[in-house]
Amino acid sequence: MTGNSPLDDPEAAAFAWARYRRIMRAMLLFTIGLVAIAMALLCKFGGEVSVHFYIATALGVGFVMLLAGALMGLVFLSSGTGHDESVDNNLPDNDPDS
Repeated sequence: MTGNSPLDDPEAAAFAWARYRRIMRAMLLFTIGLVAIAMALLCKFGGEVSVHFYIATALGVGFVMLLAGALMGLVFLSSGTGHDESVDNNLPDNDPDS
């Protein structure tokens, strides 16, 4: 039987989601800085490349960083609230011999 998740409490959930949004805002600022650095390095060392290369690089770096930040933020949210401990991991035996 699964236990109640701490995220079922509205106050705890509001605090946890506020922390998640704070992490995402920090990651957005970090990502904008990282994309700016990547664009500056491409301008300096990239040579003659199409504007599409700059757009693809900016979108690729930005998407990967924000996706990584979102997924790690969800891991921190789940672990930090105790939501992981409320999951029932007792699986039935799937032994084909019995």
